[in-house]
Amino acid sequence: MKFICVGRNYSNHAKELNNEIPKDPVLFIKPDTALARPGDDWYIPEFTENLQHEVEVLIKISKVGKYIQPEFAGNYYSEIGLGIDFTARDLQDRLKEKGLPWEKSKAFDRSALIGNFVSKEKFNLDNLNFSLVKNGKIQQKGNTSEMIFSFDYLISYISQYFTLKMGDIIFTGTPSGVSKLSENDFLEGFIENEKFFEIKIR
Repeated sequence: MKFICVGRNYSNHAKELNNEIPKDPVLFIKPDTALARPGDDWYIPEFTENLQHEVEVLIKISKVGKYIQPEFAGNYYSEIGLGIDFTARDLQDRLKEKGLPWEKSKAFDRSALIGNFVSKEKFNLDNLNFSLVKNGKIQQKGNTSEMIFSFDYLISYISQYFTLKMGDIIFTGTPSGVSKLSENDFLEGFIENEKFFEIKIR
């Protein structure tokens, strides 16, 4: 399993971090050791003082694919879910300032929270509301209609560079509203009105 993550796929998030709107998908990868599950204890890593959450709709790949054309991309997944791309923002900023890769700030152990998955047929994927509730208040909310690059386009684009395998998970980007996490914060993730995960920061 690998996690393929898409950065800056919501223009409002790119703007809140003072990043340019991309002309092509911005990709990075997390290893399988990044996996975290709801219900597990989750601790803020010692190497960051500004851990942030990025809630994202997930695509679970269901069969092997390479050089997938957009019109066939829907055949390569049957389930969607919701998760969090945890980001050590202070570390990322320092690495970016030096022009260095920023995997250390994105791909560290337990940096990919994976919630429940459901059939993609359950929702309208082109108009899908999702949100992150932090300590009882909505902190992030988005709709897939606001994505710069669609699910099918992302699958096609990613497959030009990386072979997609069964069980791979694509993080499709986060809307605005990212914020710093503190000990005892309680996070809940929703697609429409259905809860897909909850987690407490220790």
